Amino acid sequence: MHSLCRYCRAPLRVTFADLGMSPISNNYISVDHQFDAENFYPLHAYVCENCFLVQLHDYERAEYLFTDDYAYFSSYSDSWLNHAAAYAKQMIASESLDGGSLVVEIASNDGYLLQYFKRAGVQVLGVEPTANTAAAAFRDHGIVSEVAFFGRETALRLQASGVCPDVIVANNVLAHVPDLNDFVAGIHVLLKQDGVATIEFPHLLNLIKCNQFDTIYHEHFSYLSFTVVCKLFESHGMRVFDVEQLATHGGSLRVYVAQQGCPSRPARETVAQQLEAETAAGLNDIEIYRAFSAAVVGVKCDLLAFLINCRMSGKRVAGYGAPAKGNTLLNYCGIGKDLLPFTVDRSPYKVGKLLPGTRIPIFHPSRIVEQKPDYVLILPWNLKDEIMEQMAEVRQWGGQFVTPIPSVEMHP
Repeated sequence: MHSLCRYCRAPLRVTFADLGMSPISNNYISVDHQFDAENFYPLHAYVCENCFLVQLHDYERAEYLFTDDYAYFSSYSDSWLNHAAAYAKQMIASESLDGGSLVVEIASNDGYLLQYFKRAGVQVLGVEPTANTAAAAFRDHGIVSEVAFFGRETALRLQASGVCPDVIVANNVLAHVPDLNDFVAGIHVLLKQDGVATIEFPHLLNLIKCNQFDTIYHEHFSYLSFTVVCKLFESHGMRVFDVEQLATHGGSLRVYVAQQGCPSRPARETVAQQLEAETAAGLNDIEIYRAFSAAVVGVKCDLLAFLINCRMSGKRVAGYGAPAKGNTLLNYCGIGKDLLPFTVDRSPYKVGKLLPGTRIPIFHPSRIVEQKPDYVLILPWNLKDEIMEQMAEVRQWGGQFVTPIPSVEMHP
C-alpha cells in the first residue's frame, strides 16, 4: 500500500532521503518537561515518479505543527529583515503601490515584511495561523492579521469581506502546506485579475547540489523545483511569468504569478531559462533523486568524525542557533550533549528551553563568550556570515567557526 502524491495523486514508491525517526523540529522542550516522553515520527522523503514532487507523508496535522505557541519568529534575523525591506521597496516601485493599494501576506508571522509596506503608506493584511506571532505583528507594528490557515475557504471568506489584493506575498510557506492544490486555488480566488503573487521557496536543485538534507523536517511537507511549481499554478488557472534566484535559505527562488487571462504580464525569458536549467541538471530524471541518499550519509559521517575527534582531543564545541534544520541534523546524526554540550540563540522564545529529541540546552549568545569554546558549530549555516560578524569576539581567544553543510568546513 503506497501513499499518494499530494499534487498529482500518483503512488509514492521512490525514496529521496530516509532520515530515520525524528521529533517535530519546532517543538522545543521546557525544562519543566525535560523528563517527559516525546513523540518521534519517520522523517522519510519520497519523490513522485510522475510529477517529481519531493515530499513527506503527513504524519502530523498542520494544526499540531503550527500551534499558538509557535517558536519561530522571523524578525530575529537581521539579514532576513534586510531581505524583506528590499523586497518591499522593489514591489512598491514596480507595482506603483500607494495608499489605495493592498498587500496581503500569507504566513505573515510577526509582521517582519508587512511593516515595510505599512511604513510606506500601503494598506496591508496578514494571514497567519499561529496566534502568538499574529499578536506580535499587531503589538509591535500595528498589523492586523486574519488568524487562519490559508486555502480556498479562507480566500472566499476574505473575498466576501471585500479583500481584493494588488499583491499577494507567500514567503517560505508553500513547502509548509499539506494540501498544495487547496492553497494555490486560494491564491487564484483572492488575487485581483491584474494583480501579482510572489512566492519564495527553497530551491530543490540547491538542496540536492549542496547536500541540504537538514532542511527536510516535518513542517516542510514538500521540496520544490521550478518545474513542479509552474505545473502547480497552471493547473489552477494561473501562470508563472518571471523568476529570480535568491541567496536566502541556502538558495531560493522567487516566482511571479499572474492570473491566466491577464494580458499585461507576458512571460519573461527567465522562465524558459530556469526550466531548461532544471532539465539539464537532471530534475526530470528519477536517478538524480535516487542518488541523493548516499550523499546524506557522507555528511553524517564527516560531522560525527569531527565532533568525536574534538571530544577525544579535549577540544570544546558549542552550537550557535536553534533552527529547525539544526534539529533535523542533530537527531539524524545522533548528536547529543556528550558531543555538543549546549547551543545558543537570539530568540527569547527559545532561550532556556531544550532542543527536541537531543535535549541539548539553549542559552543566550553570551554563554559562548563565557565558556570560550574552541569551535562554534553554526547550525543555521545559511546565516553564517551574519553570525560570524555578530560573534567576531570568538576569534579573540582563537576560536573557530564550523559549518556542517554542504560538508564540514572551518572558518578561522
